[in-house]
Amino acid sequence: QVQLVESGGGLVQAGGSLRLSCAASGRTLSSYVMGWFRQAPGKEREFVAAINWSGTSTYYTDSVKGRFTISRDNAKNMVYLQTNSLKPEDTAVYYCAAGGSRMLAAIRQKSGYHPDYWGQGTQVTVSP
Repeated sequence: QVQLVESGGGLVQAGGSLRLSCAASGRTLSSYVMGWFRQAPGKEREFVAAINWSGTSTYYTDSVKGRFTISRDNAKNMVYLQTNSLKPEDTAVYYCAAGGSRMLAAIRQKSGYHPDYWGQGTQVTVSP
């Protein structure tokens, strides 16, 4: 079992930055692939970024490449999403997620994402 709690969301003007954090408890964080997803009102939840067990490989959806950076600190049981150059279309609830090899495979295939655990989300609002 893993419990995930996100923080760091807020209201930011376009062009600003936020650092989202995900604190994990339960099992050792290094056992999981970690990811960030987001969901805007009336929209499907979409993949944003992921990082493998050791932090040596990262994955991003095209719309955030060059602007967002995912990182992890297994010793602190923390995962981060640094969001720069924010745009109004980035407005959404951002969810931290943990999974295994199926999740990573789905991300690589860009279909059928399969996290095992979800956080409750943190709101990011970007004003024009």
